[in-house]
Amino acid sequence: MSEAAPIDVCVVGGGTAGWMAASMMAKFWADQPVRLSVVESPDIGIVGVGEGSTPSLKGFFDYLDIDEAEWMPACQATYKLGIRFVGWSRRPGFGSYFHPFPSDLDDRSAPAFYYHAFARRNGVDLPAHPDRFFLNTLLADQRRGPHADHNFPFRLAYGYHFDAQLIGRFLRGWATRRGVEHIEATVAEVERGEDGDIQALRCSDGRRIEADFFVDSTGFRSLLLQRALGVRFLSFADNLFNDRAVVAQTPLDDPTAPPCETRATALSAGWCWRIPLTARSGNGYVYSSRFIEPEAAEREFRDHLGLDADAGVRHLEMKVGRVESAWSNNCLAVGLSQGFVEPLEATALHVVQETVQRFLEAFEEGGRTARLRERFNHQINRRVEGIRDYIVCHYRASQRDDSEYWRACAGIEALSPSLRELLGVWFAGGDLAEEIKRQQIGAYYAPLSWHCLLGGYGVYPDPARLRSPEARMQRFDLARIDDFLARCALNFRAHAEQLAHG
Repeated sequence: MSEAAPIDVCVVGGGTAGWMAASMMAKFWADQPVRLSVVESPDIGIVGVGEGSTPSLKGFFDYLDIDEAEWMPACQATYKLGIRFVGWSRRPGFGSYFHPFPSDLDDRSAPAFYYHAFARRNGVDLPAHPDRFFLNTLLADQRRGPHADHNFPFRLAYGYHFDAQLIGRFLRGWATRRGVEHIEATVAEVERGEDGDIQALRCSDGRRIEADFFVDSTGFRSLLLQRALGVRFLSFADNLFNDRAVVAQTPLDDPTAPPCETRATALSAGWCWRIPLTARSGNGYVYSSRFIEPEAAEREFRDHLGLDADAGVRHLEMKVGRVESAWSNNCLAVGLSQGFVEPLEATALHVVQETVQRFLEAFEEGGRTARLRERFNHQINRRVEGIRDYIVCHYRASQRDDSEYWRACAGIEALSPSLRELLGVWFAGGDLAEEIKRQQIGAYYAPLSWHCLLGGYGVYPDPARLRSPEARMQRFDLARIDDFLARCALNFRAHAEQLAHG
């Protein structure tokens, strides 16, 4: 951006997404003539269901130079080493599996898992459940945090669990201290110019707010991008059935030893998350209203958690899909205004971060040209569709048929060509890592993730059809891998201790 081109940028809507966008922009344009403001309605609450993250959130706080010891206690945050999936498969020995975030040490154990999974898919009886092969899985089992002692020079990728309202409040304080103007107002009308751009916001109290560029963070309502500019919303209902959630807070099972994993447990018409914070657990049943009524979902949810009738719950509706173009005219959508691919892999904030980062790079390169806008939208849409494919695969490959919902999931036919090819390679006993490389989709989900998903479900030939391995096929000594990972784990202190000592 030219130094001679001062601009006003207005973020409409706060919450985690809006304040993330404002914070990244404040940092990126710190030495440039950009005036940033956030218009936040005091009358509209936030959805507040996103209490988990991918490892990219660490990069967000590192970019802002905010230490974990500063923001984590303020947001009741805990560490997250991955996600444990429970009950998604009824195959013997595969009732649960852990999807670990990667570590520097995976190259010492992951090749054994890939080889065993390849051999088992080709009819050889080698153990191929992913939980035995990754350090993050063992650390989560032992409830150890992700930071090693100083003498152990290897790093783990990790995410966080946090209170969504507290993290939005924390970022609001950080951004306003760096010059971002916080305007409390409710937008009543959006003015557009002859060129189609948004010119100003008219607020319910009579104020008129002008800006050169607007960021839509108004949630599922999408007041600017979808309502004012008319950008089309593309529903994912053809292969992602879940559209509702019922949520509740519960005490921690053991405050002295908080888990460092998200738990996703399959229920009759969806799945239930369990997210440990320092002061409580967050829980939610994500389900499809096509297969269960809200009242029945609430009963199942209460039974699952052991909640009595007096315990409070909230019901939420989800609009699952994405906009056709996240950047249109002089408006960028972030968060739920941009789209939502349900919370199964906790990708919501990752998409916010990626969207803002890509936008800033494009804006810096050449401003608001049609070419840059088109390239940006293509990049973001491809990433969202890559995330969608991975989440769809959780349902399409699920190994249970005990309800109408799960039978419908197993019968999903609306698969992208990319996902069809990946599943075809897996079932044909081919090289899945090579197929991911060929499709250039490893930046969305790496071979580790795809192998853990399909291997964790036990998507292998019937055990009765497997043949015993020949001596030459037993390339890896699993006892040595067990010992290696166990000794590595000794360098990591308990999760609770790491949280207490910052």
